[in-house]
Amino acid sequence: MELRNRIVMPAMDQNTCDDGAITDLTLAHYEARARGGVGLLILETSAVAWPVGATSLHQPALSDDRFLPGLTRLAEVAHAHGARIVVQACHHGKTAGVDAMQDRDQLVPSVPLPEDPTDISAITMPELMRMAALTGGRRPTQREATTDDIAWVVDQFAEAADRIRRAGFDGIEIHAAHGYLISTFLSPRYNRRTDDYGGSVENRARLLVEVVRAVRARCGAEFAVIVRLDGREYSEGGIDPVLAAEYAVLAERAGADAIHVSASGVDAMGVGFTNGPLPWQPGQYVGLAAVIKQKVSVPVIAVGRIMPEQAERVLADGDCDFISMGRQLLADPELPAKLLAGRPEAVRTCINCYVCVAQNFWDGTPICAVNAELGHYEEGPITPATHRRTVAVVGAGPGGMEAARVAAQRGHRVVLFERSAQLGGTARFSALTTPMNAELVRYLSTTMADLDVEVRLDTPATVEALRALAPDAVVVATGARRERPAVPGAEQPHVLSGDDLRSMLTGDDPRIMARLPIHARLVVRAGRALGLLSTIDRVRIWSKRWMPIGRDVVVVGGGLVGVELAEFLAERRRRVTVLEEGDRLAIEMAHPRRARALHEARAHGVTFVTGASLQAIGRDTVEYTVGEERHSVRAGQVIIASGVEPDAALAESLGAAGFTVHTVGDAGAVGYIEGAVRSGYLIGRSL
Repeated sequence: MELRNRIVMPAMDQNTCDDGAITDLTLAHYEARARGGVGLLILETSAVAWPVGATSLHQPALSDDRFLPGLTRLAEVAHAHGARIVVQACHHGKTAGVDAMQDRDQLVPSVPLPEDPTDISAITMPELMRMAALTGGRRPTQREATTDDIAWVVDQFAEAADRIRRAGFDGIEIHAAHGYLISTFLSPRYNRRTDDYGGSVENRARLLVEVVRAVRARCGAEFAVIVRLDGREYSEGGIDPVLAAEYAVLAERAGADAIHVSASGVDAMGVGFTNGPLPWQPGQYVGLAAVIKQKVSVPVIAVGRIMPEQAERVLADGDCDFISMGRQLLADPELPAKLLAGRPEAVRTCINCYVCVAQNFWDGTPICAVNAELGHYEEGPITPATHRRTVAVVGAGPGGMEAARVAAQRGHRVVLFERSAQLGGTARFSALTTPMNAELVRYLSTTMADLDVEVRLDTPATVEALRALAPDAVVVATGARRERPAVPGAEQPHVLSGDDLRSMLTGDDPRIMARLPIHARLVVRAGRALGLLSTIDRVRIWSKRWMPIGRDVVVVGGGLVGVELAEFLAERRRRVTVLEEGDRLAIEMAHPRRARALHEARAHGVTFVTGASLQAIGRDTVEYTVGEERHSVRAGQVIIASGVEPDAALAESLGAAGFTVHTVGDAGAVGYIEGAVRSGYLIGRSL
């Protein structure tokens, strides 16, 4: 199978099928990526014996010829745009939620299952209820697969592969990773059998080998067979890279044409999910692919937050042959075409927020914080406007620039007003603690130039300026307001907001600089003069050496901003205590990111106190209560990360002045990047 490039889109569940049948929404998703230039598409995890062994009623089904028409249409759509496409086929084993829903035992190699840890401390009750609703509250039960069961599984894979072939697909990916049925047979942790399917390496691999051989025998030599393996199980007694390489060799001998190297872990509800299969570190699984590459002669596909620059390096180094880009292609389906055109700056980069994959935990369709079209294909593509209008956008944060982008793409004349000297708004400064946010600012800034948006920096959007422009519509995207808590001591110089902290580190705001001791002001001014603070990246680097921030820091507010600031400060050797009035932390984050962020913050020594009510701020202490008990904690610096409220004041005043006004982003409703981009997109479409 020859591909037009080395970019692979791995299987990612979209949950848009109708009782297993491909729908128009499914087609739209894959067609966008095929049109965007991907070399190989891998259809999301599809159940070979659906609904038996399935994880969702909304995943593709491969168990009956009645599913062939939709599958055939999908293969035709991909091929029409020059892409190749295969189907990831699976029996979900111990994760087969439909089996639990329909009162069937889940099939596993051995019972009882290991006592895998389950940490739900980062999950909110509404999230838990949505997850539990998938099975109607039923608890799953398992049974050990008999040899007849195993023979049936092998036959189901072969039957499914034949349907895939008849539908016109180029091949199959046999899913032998991520804790699904075949992977549990491979795993010493889960497989404790003493028959021909357990014990030795060869015996644990027997099910996989039999499946590969059966598919090859049924579908012939021209039908591509990819095997997806765990290069590592992040669990005690699980698969390690050396064992994974042995399995890869056996798969190749059985007839596999390529090995796709992923990883998995236990505790999918907590931090374990971001160990595997959804990595939190760039290039997290590249080394696993490199180990397997040394042992097999067939192509190896690497995956795991591999950005284009790193992709070129690992390919050149011979660590793999193809690069899977999953969430990156959710964020920007046109990534391959943009790279081919030599325009990496135009790529809309995934910011690793896990908003997309969080939806899968309750069988939802993934959405994206930076790509407002993902999961909303029913809205159709952006179309040219019937009449060209003049649109003024006030505020150059993500919401404002997204509204400007879409309005300009529709053909309107767009003028963007920004009172500061830089594009990006709060997102630019948030890149200090969350570096990937800078990628969104870079992308949106590029589109402003590409679409000839007239950008007016250092320009407040006054009534006079807008009347001179005479816009048909004004979009207000000026963000939220931040209120200080009404407690004694909140106005002291050492009490800062998150925005104040960023201004202090960059030296941008003279009012904030005036709060610093004279020696700290001199250091910051020297840093600016030497160019050490000229970019957010440089501020982040130099802040590890010195910051004008006390050693003992209390952060008031344990939401998204407070948690990110706490980890940032703790990494820089500050003793940080976070006071959160509610009973849950960082609820604005998607729960996989939340679990990881809290884990990393605690690993750096951050202390979190929930149910904490702020009472007073002293010169070097903070007083708070938990229930009826009063507490005190040392604080040379206090950072207020709570009290964020929508700020519609400008929108209201402009409306009163006679303008047609639309509000997006946090100015209308606090939704952070995801809410800002989505609201900006919708307003841009409506103009």
